[in-house]
Amino acid sequence: MNTEPNLNTNRAVRSQKCGRLLPGSGFTLIEVMIVMSLIVILASIGLAIHANSQTRAKEAVLKENLFRMRDAIDQHYADKNAYPPALDDLVSQKYLRAIPVDPFTNSASTWQTVMSEIDPANPSAPPGVFDVKSGSDGTALDGTRHADW
Repeated sequence: MNTEPNLNTNRAVRSQKCGRLLPGSGFTLIEVMIVMSLIVILASIGLAIHANSQTRAKEAVLKENLFRMRDAIDQHYADKNAYPPALDDLVSQKYLRAIPVDPFTNSASTWQTVMSEIDPANPSAPPGVFDVKSGSDGTALDGTRHADW
């Protein structure tokens, strides 16, 4: 009686003489489809994570740019007791090296400025830039608008 298992069923069989695969060897269609499905699922998860991380990075840059410009506006006010007439004055007076680029609009000219109110103690003083906001109309990952930061 032969107790060895039959290895010739549904799998690749190598020839004893030359090591070549005999007909009927290889993967079945269902095996290939399962592997391809797994690759597609993993790739789509990776793309979603990548896009999310790019948005988070842009939001971090926007927050940093807003912080730096607001800090420069506050320094200008502390030094001159007046807000700057425009953002370009922060550059010309060396409070900033350059107006930063808004990462969502890819432009340094789309910043929205909030002008200060007229000072009742000095009504003849011109209003200046009190605050700055992003010119982007997009929504952040936390649901707030970029223009509201």
